[in-house]
Parts: sequence; C-alpha cells; structure tokens
Amino acid sequence: MATQLRRAVTSSYLGSVIEYYDFLLYGTASAVVFNKVFFANLDPLLATVASFGTFATGYLARPIGGILFGHFGDLLGRKRMLVLSMTLMGLASFLIGVLPTYAQVGGVAPVGLILLRVIQGIAVGGEWGGAVLMSAEHAKSRRGLWAGFTNAGAPTGMVLSTAVLTGTSAAVGEQAFLDWGWRIPFLLSLVLLAIGLFVRLKVEETPAFQAARTERRRIPVLEVLREHPKTLLLGVGVGFAAFVAQSTLTTFVISYAVQAGHTRQGVLNVLTISSVCAVFGILGFSAMSDRFGRRPIVLAGTVSMAVWAFVLFPMIDARSAGLLVLALVVGQGILHAAMYGPLAALYSEMFTTRNRYTGASLVYQIGGLGAGIAPLLFAEVQRAGGGTLAISGTVAAFCLLAAGCVLALTETSDRDLMPRPVGDAR
Repeated sequence: MATQLRRAVTSSYLGSVIEYYDFLLYGTASAVVFNKVFFANLDPLLATVASFGTFATGYLARPIGGILFGHFGDLLGRKRMLVLSMTLMGLASFLIGVLPTYAQVGGVAPVGLILLRVIQGIAVGGEWGGAVLMSAEHAKSRRGLWAGFTNAGAPTGMVLSTAVLTGTSAAVGEQAFLDWGWRIPFLLSLVLLAIGLFVRLKVEETPAFQAARTERRRIPVLEVLREHPKTLLLGVGVGFAAFVAQSTLTTFVISYAVQAGHTRQGVLNVLTISSVCAVFGILGFSAMSDRFGRRPIVLAGTVSMAVWAFVLFPMIDARSAGLLVLALVVGQGILHAAMYGPLAALYSEMFTTRNRYTGASLVYQIGGLGAGIAPLLFAEVQRAGGGTLAISGTVAAFCLLAAGCVLALTETSDRDLMPRPVGDAR
C-alpha cells in the first residue's frame, strides 16, 4: 500500500472511530443515564422517550453538517473540513461531560444537552463524506475495502464507547456513576481528539480533488439536486433501511432487552461482542463488493435483514444469554454488515469529483435519519401498548423498500473517481 493511501485509510478509520465514539456514546448514555439525569422530572417511560428524542436530534442535524461541510469540502478540499469536523465533535462531547444536570439547573440542562447534540450531529454529518473520500480517492484498486475502513470505524467506536461507559460504571459503582461517573467517558474525548488530529494532519489532499481544482466552481448541493436527483433518492432509500436496522440492533435493543429481563451489563457485553464482529463483517463484505459488485452484497444483506427482524425479538424475549448473543451477532455482525459495509464505496462512486463530498454526505446523512427516528418511534409504539410484531414489520418494510432501491441502481464498482469533463454527469 502506498504511503499516502496508508495514511489516508488510517486517518479515516481513526477519525471515524473517534467521531462515532463521541456520537454513539451519547446513544448508549441516552438509554442508560440521561433519562435519569436530565429528565428526572418525567415518568420513567416518558423520560426514556424524551431521552431518545434528544438522541434523534443529532441525526436530524447530520444532513445540515453534510451540506455545510460537503459544500466547502468540494470547494476548498477534503482535508480542511475533516480537521474542522473532528475538532467540533471533540469539543461538543467534552462540554456534555461538564454540563449541569436537571437537579442542578432545572430546564436549562436538557436545552444545553440538545444544543450540544445538534453540534455533534453537524460534526459527524461533515466527517463521514470527507473520511470516505480520503480513502476512496487515494485508492487505485480495492476501493470497496479501503473505503470500508471508514464504515468499520462506527462499530469500533461503539465498542470503545460501551467499554469506557461500562468500565467506568463498574469502577465507581452505580450511584456514583449516576452522580458524576458518566461524565468521564465524555471528558476523554479531548484525549482522542489530540490523537486524531495528530494523524489527520499528516495526510495530503486527494489526487482527485487536486486534479479538479481548475474546474469552474459552482454550488455543489444545487449540482447534486439538478444532476443526480434519482440517484440521490435511491441512495437514501438504501441507507435509511441500513440505519433503521443499525439503531434497532444497538440503541433500541439496550432498553428493550433490559425490559425483557436481561441485565443491563449483560446486554452491553453482548453489544460489545456483536460490534467487534461487525468490524470484521464490514471489512469482509466491503472487500467482497470489490469482487462481486456493490449491489449484490447490499441486496443480500437487506433481504436477509427483513427476515431477521421477525426473529430478533422472540430470541431476546427467551431471556437466554446464548440466544441474545446469536441474535445480535448475526444481526449486527453479519446481516447489517452486508447492508452497510459497501455503502462507503457505493456512495462515493455515485457522484463526480466536483460535487462528490456533498453528494455522498447528503445521501448518507439523510439516510442516517433512520437511526435517529427508529428508537424514538419504537419507544412510542411501546408506550402506546404496541407489540414487537409492529416493530419487526416496520424494520422489514424499510428493508424491502431498500431492496427495490438497490435493484433500481446501476453497478458502480468499475467507475473511475478522477475528474470527468464538466458536461459528463454520468
């Protein structure tokens, strides 16, 4: 592997790990801590809904980040925006760690939490597209694998955030954890930020962007909407299902499995195992997409997930630790990995160099709304007395919609990412 490609892949992977450590740490904390710390005045079930609601605001902000960072990333370069997005995320997470609780300042606390969550969403919305392009546009072959390292950073960040959160809880005790211990994982964001910036600053700008500097500058988001409207919609449809499945298998399962009788620590341990499996699954299926194409791999994962959605909750309800492990390892480590892994290369290949950062970010982050909406929607279904069959049916419906979108897309694995003539919109 060439030096710059190695640095780009390492930077993208570590950057994604750090960004998702911060972003998903909030997701775990929203299921375990925030309903007690920031919404203590509400009924417990309503507090959980409110906590998941603040979790969802981060996903709602991600398309904004994708547009903002994508715009300047296409005009000024990928590297500059990646440094900015990482800094913004690290600082927002640190500030969550020092935020006063509801017991200390009342209603100001949840307002501050929501504001910082929005900043997190904007930051991660700008991070993904640039990180993927740093790897994809440096790669001369095996683009699916190298770009897939960015997506592998998400479950790695989940492992890291869960490990730090649960380790802190075990070290200080449950009451101390609720009082102040939960802050420690957020405060550690500054350390991760320093490491990430050290690596990221050593990566050069991508060859594709450098070759496109002479092209006439336009407004990238308008180009995407004008030149690629069908591609945009189909890509969102594919990604939305992947994110609904991801959030179901991670954030929502934490609270549901505890309600079903599993211990919280046991659920977090299983989630850590399934997330480790997901890292290898994502890389494996991303590599397979270089050989067999992006569409066949994503399609197989999507259809399989539609079926697995109806198996997942009965396995959890059985209150068997072994079945819980099987449910999440197969769901997150295999089926979702097939849906999600090849998306990094697929989305990069959908757009031309001059609007690729904006286009890839927009597709990914709008699709990412599924991860923010799903836990909130499912919590409301529970509160209204709905059963898991309705939840499984919802997940399956999104998966089948995604399967149709995959079939409507053309294969992209053989496309060249270097700049094309301005009039060639592919």
